[in-house]
Amino acid sequence: MTATIVHSNGINGFANGFKSPATPIVSKRFSDIPSAIDIPVQGLEDDEQAVEVDLEELLDDPTELCTLLENEKVARTYWMTVSLAYAKQKKIDHAIEMLLKGLSVVPGGPKEKLSLLSCLCWLYLWKSREAPRVAPEGTLLSEAKTKEYFLQQSTTTLNDASRINPAFPPLFLARGVLYLLRASLQPPSKSANPGAIDPEKIEILRHALKSFEDAIRVSKGRNMMAVLGKSRALFSMGKFAEALEGYQDVLHRMPELTEPDPRIGIGCCLWQLNSKDDAKAAWERSLEINPNSKVANILLGLYYLDASGHVPTNGKEFIELYKKAMTEYTQKAFKADKDLPLTCATFASYFLSRKSLTNTDALAHKAIQYTDVNAIASDGWYLLARKEHYSGDLDRAGDYYRRADEARGGTDRGFLPAKFGAAQLSVLKNDFGEAKLRLEKIIQQSKNVESMVLLGTIYAEEVFASQYGNTKEDKATEYKKAVGFLESVRTAWKDPKKNLIPDASVVLNLARLYEIDQPEKSLQCLAQIEQIEFDRIPEEEKPNGPEEEAVFRAKLRENLPPQLLNNMGCFYYQMEKYDRARELFQSALSACVTVGEKQENMDTDALVTTISFNLGRTYEASGLFDEAKVVYEGLLGRHSDYTDARTRLAYIALRQNPTDDGPKTMAKLYQESPADLEVRALYGWYLGRVHGRKRPANIAEDPELRHYKHTLQNYEKHDRYALIGMGNLYLQNAREMRRESESDKVKRSGMYSKAVEFFDKALQLDPKNAYAAQGIAIAMVEDKKDFKGALSIFLKVKETIRDPNVYINLGHIFAELRQYSKSIEHYELALSNDRSHDAQIMACLGRTWLAKARAEKSPQAYKSALDYSQKALSIAPEQIHFKFNVAFVQIQLASTIYNLSETQRTLAEVEAAAAGLEEAIESLEAIAQHPQTPYPKNLVEGRANMARNTMRKQLERAIQAQKESEEKNAEKLQQALEQRQAELKRREDVRLAAEDAARERKRQITEERAKILERDRELAEARDADFRAREEAELTTDSETGARVKRKKKPSRSGVGKRKKKEGEDSGSEDSGFIEDRKKSRRKERAKGSGGESDEEGKPKKKRRLAKKESKRESSKYKSAEVVVESDSDGDDGSREAAREMDDEASDGADERNMDVAGGQGSDEEEVVVAPVKRHRGTMRIESDEEEEEEEEEEEEEEDNDAEDEVDMVPAAEAAAGDSSSTEKGEAADTPMAEVPADSDDE
Repeated sequence: MTATIVHSNGINGFANGFKSPATPIVSKRFSDIPSAIDIPVQGLEDDEQAVEVDLEELLDDPTELCTLLENEKVARTYWMTVSLAYAKQKKIDHAIEMLLKGLSVVPGGPKEKLSLLSCLCWLYLWKSREAPRVAPEGTLLSEAKTKEYFLQQSTTTLNDASRINPAFPPLFLARGVLYLLRASLQPPSKSANPGAIDPEKIEILRHALKSFEDAIRVSKGRNMMAVLGKSRALFSMGKFAEALEGYQDVLHRMPELTEPDPRIGIGCCLWQLNSKDDAKAAWERSLEINPNSKVANILLGLYYLDASGHVPTNGKEFIELYKKAMTEYTQKAFKADKDLPLTCATFASYFLSRKSLTNTDALAHKAIQYTDVNAIASDGWYLLARKEHYSGDLDRAGDYYRRADEARGGTDRGFLPAKFGAAQLSVLKNDFGEAKLRLEKIIQQSKNVESMVLLGTIYAEEVFASQYGNTKEDKATEYKKAVGFLESVRTAWKDPKKNLIPDASVVLNLARLYEIDQPEKSLQCLAQIEQIEFDRIPEEEKPNGPEEEAVFRAKLRENLPPQLLNNMGCFYYQMEKYDRARELFQSALSACVTVGEKQENMDTDALVTTISFNLGRTYEASGLFDEAKVVYEGLLGRHSDYTDARTRLAYIALRQNPTDDGPKTMAKLYQESPADLEVRALYGWYLGRVHGRKRPANIAEDPELRHYKHTLQNYEKHDRYALIGMGNLYLQNAREMRRESESDKVKRSGMYSKAVEFFDKALQLDPKNAYAAQGIAIAMVEDKKDFKGALSIFLKVKETIRDPNVYINLGHIFAELRQYSKSIEHYELALSNDRSHDAQIMACLGRTWLAKARAEKSPQAYKSALDYSQKALSIAPEQIHFKFNVAFVQIQLASTIYNLSETQRTLAEVEAAAAGLEEAIESLEAIAQHPQTPYPKNLVEGRANMARNTMRKQLERAIQAQKESEEKNAEKLQQALEQRQAELKRREDVRLAAEDAARERKRQITEERAKILERDRELAEARDADFRAREEAELTTDSETGARVKRKKKPSRSGVGKRKKKEGEDSGSEDSGFIEDRKKSRRKERAKGSGGESDEEGKPKKKRRLAKKESKRESSKYKSAEVVVESDSDGDDGSREAAREMDDEASDGADERNMDVAGGQGSDEEEVVVAPVKRHRGTMRIESDEEEEEEEEEEEEEEDNDAEDEVDMVPAAEAAAGDSSSTEKGEAADTPMAEVPADSDDE
C-alpha cells in the first residue's frame, strides 16, 4: 500500500503527466543572483554611469564593497544582492558582515531593514548547521562559536525583525527552522519506552509546527518550504505517516524541487515505517535526478549496510552488499562532502574494522563536532570508545562508552553496543560482579545474543573454577544461569530471520557444563561442534550420497581439533558404544598428524599419548586384548616410564593368565612402582581376587586390608580407592559375623559403623562418589534395616554408574519392602547387563518369585520360582544350596497344588507336583549326605521324611480324587461344553442375521435412491422437452423473410391484453367486469356487466376468472400477482402460452396478451387480476368454456354472500399463489408459476 501511494505521488520525480527529463534537474537555489550588478555612482557628470561589480569573482575582503555601498547610499536591495552573492560562494561570514554593515547605513525607516534582518537570520541559521556541536579541544567555551552561539544570534535577529513587523511572512518560516534546530540540540529522552521523546523537545517541536502552519496559512498553501518544514517537524515527533503525506504533497506540486529534495524525506519516512525497499526506491530516484546528492548517496550506502547485516557474514552475498555500500555510495558521499557527519561516522566504522585507528579518531571527532543528530553523536563516541578499547586505554574507553550511551538516553534507554562495551571493560578489569549487573540489565531490555553469550560464559567459568578448585561452595544457581543463557543462544541460532552464525565456543562451554551430570547432552554438544565445522564447507564441495558423505565426514575429522574427537570418544566409551569410540580415537590420532603439519610449534606428543591410551582401553572393553597390548607396548616404546600403560598390561596378563604370567607381571610392576596409587589400587584388587575365598577370621590379618591401610598411612591418606576398599572389607566381614547373642549383634553393628566411617570419609573427599554412597546404603539396610532411606540413595546411585550391582541391591530392597514386581524388574535389569548367566541373580529371582507366590498364593508364581531356581542350579550345579532351593520350591509347589480345590487344578498339575516332590525327596536325601549342608543335617532329613511319609500320600490321594472328580464331572463338563458351544453358535447366528438384515436394508435404500434418481431424471427430461416446446411456440414465421423469429409483443396501455371476445357476442354488451382490489370497484363493474346482459338476453355469458388476493398482503415478486389492466390495442392470440404453466419458476418475461374486442361502441375496459397457477404433478389443467361459466356463476354467488370479505377467491382448479396456505396434497405453496392468460379459447 505504501509503495502505491509513493508511486502515485511522484516518487519518480514527476506526477500528473510529467515525464522524466533527459538531463538531471539543476537546483534553483541562488538562481536569481545575477553574475554582475551595476551600482549607481553619485556626483559624476553623467548621471547614468554606474560601477559594475562582478558577483562571481568577489573580493575576499568585502570592506571596499561596504564602503562603496555606504558612500553611494544605495538601497537595501544592493546590500542583499551582494550579501547573497557571497553566500552563494559559501562565504557566509562575508555575507553576514555585509548585512550587518547594511543594517547600520541603509537609509529609511525600520521597514527598510526588515528584509535585511530576515536575510541575516537565515544566514545565522546556515552557520549553525555548519558550526561544531561542542567547543573544540583547547578553545575557551566563551570564545567558541558553536551551534548554540549562532542560534542565539539568529534568535536575537528574529526578535528584532518581529518587533518591526511580527506578521512579516518570511519570519514564520525562519522561526520554524529555528525551533527545529533548537529541538535537535535537546538531550534524548531517558524514558525506557521506545519512541519516547523528551517533553521539552516535544514542546519546541510544537512551536515549530505552529510556525510552519502559520507560514502555510499566510501563503494560502503555496509555500512549499513551509510544508517541508512541517513534515520535518512531524518526522521529529515520530508521526511518520503524516510526515510522509507532507513530503509527497510537495513532490506532487513541485516535482522539479531538488534542494531540498522531498524524495529524501519520503525515503526516511518509509524507512521508519519499515518499508525499506520503497525507501531505497525514493533515494535512488533522488540520486537519478541529482547524481551528486551527498545525502542520497550516504542513505543508500546505509541501506546496503543494513541489508548486509541480515545475511551471514561468511557468504558471498555479504561481501557484495558491503562492498557496494562502501565503495559505490559511501565513498562517493564522502568525496562530495568530507564534513558530512553521517558519512564521517560510516567511514569511521569502516576504518575501525580495518584497524586504522588514526583515521577512525579523526572521522569520529568530526562526526561528533558537526552533527545536530544525537544518534550520530552517539555513534561517534562509540567509535572512539572502540578505538581506545583496542588500544588498551580502558579508562578512556569507559568514558567514551558512557558518553555514547547518554547520547541516546542513558540508563533505561541508551545505546546497546555502548552498554555491552562497558560490560566487556568490566570483564577485562576482572570486575565480574559489575559485568554481570550490566549484562543482566541489557538482557532484560533486549534479549541480546552477544550479551547472553558473555554472561553465560562468565557463569560457566565460575562453575568450572569451583569444580577444579575443589571448593565446597554451592554453584547450583550459577550452573542454572549458565546453562539457561547458553541454551537460549543455541535456540536463537535456529531462527532464520536472525542470520546468526553458530559459535563453537558456546557449545563447548555447554558440553563442559553437561559433562558430569548429563553426559548424553555433552556428547550432543560436541557432535554439534563437528556439524558446525561441516556446515562451513561450501555447498559445492559437499558430497551428494550418504555413503560419500560418511567417507567425506571421516576425512573431515582429520581437520578437526583432536581434543574434540578424543572427548567424543570418551563419552561413547562411557555409553559402552566401543566401536564408535574406537573410530573417533583413530580419527583423533589422524587429526594429531594434521595439526602437527599445520602448527609446527604445537606439541602433539602429549595428545598422541593420551588418545592412544584411550584407544587401548577401548580395545580392552571390546575384548580385543591382543590389539590393546600392541597399543600399550607402542606407548611404552615411546615412553618407557608410562606407568598407566604398564598397569593395563599387567591387568590384561591377570585376565589372560590368572595363575602363571599374570601374578608374575603384577609382582614385577608392584616392585618397580610401589608408590604409584594406580598400581597400588590394582594390586589391592589382585589381593582381593587371590584371598577372596579364604578370608582370615581376624580382619586385621587380611592381606588386602593391610595393603589399603599401608597405602593410607604411608602414601596418600586421602586415597579414595583405598578408603572404599577398606569400607567394603569391613562391610563383608560384618555380614559374615555371628548374630546369635546380643554381644554378637553389638560387635556386628560396630563393624558396620567402621565400614560407614570409611565410606563417609570418601564422600567428604568426593561428594559424588557413587561407590561410597552405595556402601553406606548397604550398611543402612543390613545393620539398621532402613530400607526407605537406602532406597533413595540407591536410586541416585543408579543414575550415576552403570553397574549391575546397583540393580541387584535395588532388587534386594524392593523385595524387603514387599514390592515384588519392582524387585523382579531390577533383578532382570541386572541380568541384561552382561550378567545373563549369573547364578546369584537367578537365585534372587527364584527367591523373590517364591515370596510373591506365598503372598498371592499363585501356582504360576511358584512355577516361575521353580524355573529360576533350576536355572541357577544348571549354571552352578556344584552349589549345594541352589539344589536345596530347587527342592524347597518343589515341596512348596506340591503343597500349594494339594491345597487347591478340585475345580482349581487339573490332573496334569497334580501329577507334575507329585513328580517334583519325588525329585525334592531325592535332592534332600543327597543334600543330607553332603559334608556342607546349608542347614543342619537333621532338619534336612526331617523335611525329606515329611515329604516322603506325609506329602507323598497326600498327593497320591489327591491324584485319585482328581481322577474320580474329572471322570465324574466329565459328562457334566461335556454337556456344559455343548451348551456353551450351542450358545456361542446361537450368538453367531444372531450376529450373522443382523448383518444380513443390515445389508438388506442398505440394498433397499440403494435401490430406492436409484429409483428416485431415475424419476428425477425423467422429470428433468420432461421439463426440458416442455421448455423446448415453449421456445418453439414463441417462434413465428417472418412474413418478409420466411425465417423463424421470436414473436413480438404489441404495446399495451396497462401492460395486460384484453380477453378475446367470443363470436356472436354483442358489441354493446360488457365483455367482462374489472376485478379490482377494492369491493366497490368490483361491484360497480359487476353492475355494468349485469345491465348489459339484460339488454342482450340470450347471448352466452362472458367468462371471468377471479383471482384470490389478500388486501394486506405484501407485493409479490412475481408478475402473476400484480393487477393487469386490459388494453384497447389489437394483439395476437395468447392461447399458446398456456404451456408456460409447466415451468417451475415465474416467467418474468411472460408475454402480455391483448384480446380483440369486436364492434360495440361504448364498450368499457375490464381490469383482470391474473393469479399464478400451481402445477400439479407436472400436468396442466385446461378448462372448457362451460366449466369456466359454471364456476364463474358459483363464485359470483359466493362473492355476494361475502360482501364484507376483502379477499377474492380463485377457481377450485387453480392453486394458491405467493404466500397462500391452501395447497393441494401437501405440495409446496411457494413454487413460482408462469402467468396464465385470462382465457383459453384456443385450447
